[in-house]
Amino acid sequence: MQPGYQPQQPPINNNMTMSIVAIFLFWPLAIPAIINASKVNPLLQQGDYAGAQAAAAESKKWSKWALIVGISWYVIVLVCCLLGGLAGMVDGSSSSSY
Repeated sequence: MQPGYQPQQPPINNNMTMSIVAIFLFWPLAIPAIINASKVNPLLQQGDYAGAQAAAAESKKWSKWALIVGISWYVIVLVCCLLGGLAGMVDGSSSSSY
């Protein structure tokens, strides 16, 4: 082994794609995900592998929460709209307006 040689570390996924998708579902939680994802590559370039791993983990955590909250919200809204529409159809067909 040569002096000053550091073994090549495996690449780290910065989770930027998942963070950007998450911003369309629930932006308040996606913003910290994007901020942490944007820190990963500069930290790797500085040689801070542990810091890059921590930033990637934080980005993944915030992205997952944004996706969970966003998808849950859309499902709840969809269910409420469908139930409201069905209730409107039932009420409208049972009452006579002659």
